[in-house]
Amino acid sequence: MASAAKDGIVETIKTVVYALLIAGVFRTLFYQPFWIPSGSMKDTLLIGDFLFVNKMAYGYSKYSCPFALCPITGRILAREPERGDVVVFRHPGTGADFIKRLIGLPGDTVQVKDGQLWLNGQQVPQEPAAPFEEMKAPQGSQGAMPRCANDPVGIGATCVKERFTETLPNGRSHDILNIGNFPADNTPLFTVPAGNYFFMGDNRDNSQDSRFAVSVGGVGMLPAEYLIGRADRIMFSSAGKSLFFFWTWRADRFFKAVE
Repeated sequence: MASAAKDGIVETIKTVVYALLIAGVFRTLFYQPFWIPSGSMKDTLLIGDFLFVNKMAYGYSKYSCPFALCPITGRILAREPERGDVVVFRHPGTGADFIKRLIGLPGDTVQVKDGQLWLNGQQVPQEPAAPFEEMKAPQGSQGAMPRCANDPVGIGATCVKERFTETLPNGRSHDILNIGNFPADNTPLFTVPAGNYFFMGDNRDNSQDSRFAVSVGGVGMLPAEYLIGRADRIMFSSAGKSLFFFWTWRADRFFKAVE
């Protein structure tokens, strides 16, 4: 009897170990969890959104597949990323994981003039949408305070940003936010080098992206090898400092597609 019980415990431990190994391999090779820590992608992604990144969307790089399992140093593109994809990538300067929207492909010219995006010499259409509103209060585990177009705004009051719907040349549309007039609303003309990509945050006035050089905290022109994967769907979302604060859960965002 004792031997049978011992064998049962051993089998249970083995089952748990195997399950953890399988989950680890699955996470390593196919999907990576990602929490949204900042407001640079509002209103597409909010602070506290939790999503899985599809690491097979484009192929593997040294940043999306461990060397021991995927011994490559460059990127093997299974599919070229598309304009409008929301992509997680490794920051070339800090090594942190970033998430932004892909705007410019290799060979494209990109410029922002008076807050309007221009691609390859053509202005990208923007249509006015309903203003984006949120409470002026600390957000997420870092206690980030939202920036508002109607500042100064007191704590607990309504924080407002202008919202527009932008449609890229391939027909994909997404919302962008505007807080006011900032230096990055007017940029030089950028030409995206071969093998590189140009990214921008949807919260245009609150995003360190390809409009800024790596040396000043931006992304610059991002080489393909830094791509990790595409964000496809929000699995869970919490507006509070902790995911255990169930009263701050955003049930309407559970399983929402990232567009």
